[in-house]
Amino acid sequence: MDTVTNDADARLIRGIGLGSATLMVITNVIGSAIFLTPGSMAATLPSEPLLLLAWVAGGIIALCGGLTYAEMGAMYPRSGGLYVFLEEAYGSLVAFLFGWAGMLVILTGAVATVAVGFAKYFSYFVPALATTQQVIALPVPWGVWSISAGQIVAAVSILALGAVNYVGVKNGNRLQATLTVLKVTALAALPIVALARQQVTPSFTPLVPPIAHPAAAFGVVMIAVMWAYEGWYYLPFSAGEIKDPRRTVPIALVIGIVALVVIYLAANLAYMLALPLSEIKGVERIAEKAVTALVGASGARIVAATVVVSTLGCNAAAVIGTSRACYAMASDGLFFKAAAAVHPKYRTPHVAIVITCAWSALLTLTGTYEQLFTWVTFASVAFGVLGGLAIFRLRRLKPAVARPYKAWGYPVVPALFVAGLGVLVVNTVIEKPTESLVGVLLVALGLPAYAYWSKQRVGARGPGD
Repeated sequence: MDTVTNDADARLIRGIGLGSATLMVITNVIGSAIFLTPGSMAATLPSEPLLLLAWVAGGIIALCGGLTYAEMGAMYPRSGGLYVFLEEAYGSLVAFLFGWAGMLVILTGAVATVAVGFAKYFSYFVPALATTQQVIALPVPWGVWSISAGQIVAAVSILALGAVNYVGVKNGNRLQATLTVLKVTALAALPIVALARQQVTPSFTPLVPPIAHPAAAFGVVMIAVMWAYEGWYYLPFSAGEIKDPRRTVPIALVIGIVALVVIYLAANLAYMLALPLSEIKGVERIAEKAVTALVGASGARIVAATVVVSTLGCNAAAVIGTSRACYAMASDGLFFKAAAAVHPKYRTPHVAIVITCAWSALLTLTGTYEQLFTWVTFASVAFGVLGGLAIFRLRRLKPAVARPYKAWGYPVVPALFVAGLGVLVVNTVIEKPTESLVGVLLVALGLPAYAYWSKQRVGARGPGD
């Protein structure tokens, strides 16, 4: 197993250093959610302190996950990330089902969702290309499949980023690093401007709002929060192209996630300093409204440009991680053999890039923004629970494997990560049963595919491998 995957990674270029890896963690996460979801969160849970607590809770879960995955990433520093951890801990079936779900909706769906967010804000500059402008209506057995101009823009943006990554990891890495610096700079300016031009004094009482079932509302809000943190674990997927991954991956994960918590808290505080909660509730493009309240009409243009850069940067990094997961599966004999190919000139997994970008682009043409991120979050969190439990299993089953980094706070920190995600899985099933069922069915569709590819794998590698 290790030899095959390491041989596959040997064909790639290790061109990602610590600085770029840290930026990848940040840019993989910060896409459109922080600019779009706080309004719907406030409508569900109208409480400033509980909203901020949700962002802190999400950050703690992500940090606990980062510390947990860092140990496994240092143990198995090869392309594939969570796919590799699951295979080492549980075997090829569980790993394949994650990879299958990742290719269908978790990884590709995240790319699609961010791309739709990009299109929503891109339409500020080109209104004719808005997500509300229907351009195609196709009759289908369950009704009419409507495709908007904005969805087409989202699809094209993914294909363009795929083209950049096709011709070299350094090109893709350079693009995402540049876009990350730009968007973090813009986000850092937001709380500074809010403090200088404060319009509102946030109210932090009462702590619990007078609504029915506040605990359930907090759980629903956490779905959006975890979607906003979605992507922190993408870095290990690219371990085959990271310099000194045993050292770089753990450090980049910890620094990147801590930075994300600070950035998200600062942005939400800025919204609360700009607008009363009553004007935040239910607003989709909340960043635009908040900055306009702070600096006037020019604020909308500033925010729109920031989100365009942010979402594009997020997907520039996500395309790298998503395609490498596909490449790892194919290299392991559990996906189309062609996806394991490496371009002879560009040294990139070019077929895997084409497959994942094409499917992500297609996903942008289906579903709404909220549907997409609910599907993505549920499936991702469910496998995240297994990923968190993997560290306990690996400690017990494979104590002799070298651990250049051991998870800080073990076993408490990994247990907190698993518990936090476990509660979220249960709450999502209760509050979003339809979307949860769709996620389960998509994973189940991988069973016959696994049966087919596992037979091919045994035939190619021998029954004892």
